[in-house]
Amino acid sequence: MKALLPVALLLVLGVGAGLLFIVHTIARPVTHPYIVTPETFPAYSARGLRVSNERWKNGDGTEARGWLLRGAQGAPAVVLLHRYGADRSWLLNLGIKINEATNCTILWPDLRGHGENPISVHTSFGTREAADVAAAVSFLRNLKTAQGQRPLVGERFGFYGVELGAYAALAAAARQAGNDQVRALVLDSIPASPDDLLRNVTRERVGFDNPLLYQFMRAAARVYFLGGYENAASCDLAAQLPGRRVLLLSGQDAGELRESTRSLAQCFSSAPPVGLQVDLPVTGFTASSATGEQGETYDRLVIEFFSQAFREDSGSQR
Repeated sequence: MKALLPVALLLVLGVGAGLLFIVHTIARPVTHPYIVTPETFPAYSARGLRVSNERWKNGDGTEARGWLLRGAQGAPAVVLLHRYGADRSWLLNLGIKINEATNCTILWPDLRGHGENPISVHTSFGTREAADVAAAVSFLRNLKTAQGQRPLVGERFGFYGVELGAYAALAAAARQAGNDQVRALVLDSIPASPDDLLRNVTRERVGFDNPLLYQFMRAAARVYFLGGYENAASCDLAAQLPGRRVLLLSGQDAGELRESTRSLAQCFSSAPPVGLQVDLPVTGFTASSATGEQGETYDRLVIEFFSQAFREDSGSQR
């Protein structure tokens, strides 16, 4: 036993180091050049000329960046949040369409570790991203009109998110549950928890899905992020948000996230009722590359939801 103890210790240390290396690898998403930028978008829409590059501070002092399209004074603002492995450019077209239809101010942040030459190289699978979304809302609240005298954005906000972005949007809204300015949520293919997202990403990036090893992966993630990784269930977060207008979207191209999205509908308050469409031919995973009627149908769902949600909310406040 004394002879085997050092071997066993080395084996445990080796496995632990290997798991930490895997977490380190998947916490650094593969980045790509933006598929489209505001400089190239004017070929499709003149409003692309008005999109500006912005930077602001997160709550922990790190820097955040995003594109901003200013809307009408006093109109709501919508924050669009991409999935793991994507970036803000995947949602540029959708955001400009929302602006054209509603005159809302639109903000496209790059989530941590994402985008071309990212500022922060690590994602935390939703924990720090939720706090970053709250910082993005603070940035929007501080925007002034061109004359610099009045706030640009009104008192209502909407979030749109896909997968990682959907979880960050939901968690950010729950953190501000006492402040009901976040009135509308579109959540596309949301994971049941960060642990589920961690498992999905590990399967895609590393290629294994062993249940026992996955339990050790969860522990390794908690060690790696040193308190910056939490595992609040999406259902628990949704229960903290009564009275919000919510649209849940998914489809077959989202895999098991389709079922977690379907299940989430039962976790919100029933007033107003939650919109649920989980049989879409395209989702936020593929809508940016979809062409023709399918892509337009998806965009219309999102645009009409925000238009109606803000219109009804404005009417109820009169």
